[in-house]
Amino acid sequence: MLMPISELSVSVLFLYCIVVAFLLIYLPFLAVAYARLNIGYDHCAPRAMFDKLPPYAKRATWAHQNSFETFMIFAVAALMAYATGVNSPLAVWAALTFITVRLFYSVFYILNIPVLRSLMYAIGLVCSCSLFVLSIIQANS
Repeated sequence: MLMPISELSVSVLFLYCIVVAFLLIYLPFLAVAYARLNIGYDHCAPRAMFDKLPPYAKRATWAHQNSFETFMIFAVAALMAYATGVNSPLAVWAALTFITVRLFYSVFYILNIPVLRSLMYAIGLVCSCSLFVLSIIQANS
């Protein structure tokens, strides 16, 4: 049974955020899958279909690929925070904000709003870096 966030320990929240961040990798791929179905999915050469995709699906592919890249950074940062026992409101804010901005990142990428997409990327990077810094501070105390 899921507990409200107020009853979760901060360390468990990091683990939940890693799982959600993993799931968000595949959110933009739903748009790609929809476009592939509309143009006729080719099971023999699925990657060759890229040039036939509409622009929104190409952007969704790029959002999907970028999500893999940022997931690795966030997962390591959240695991460091988990392992070092970081327990601060800033850490909670950083983890939850990362999840939120990555959701919006994909949406803004697919909708072709580059300024907001870039802003979401930057905020997400700051969140991951914050977790790294908090972990190092905690490990040294």
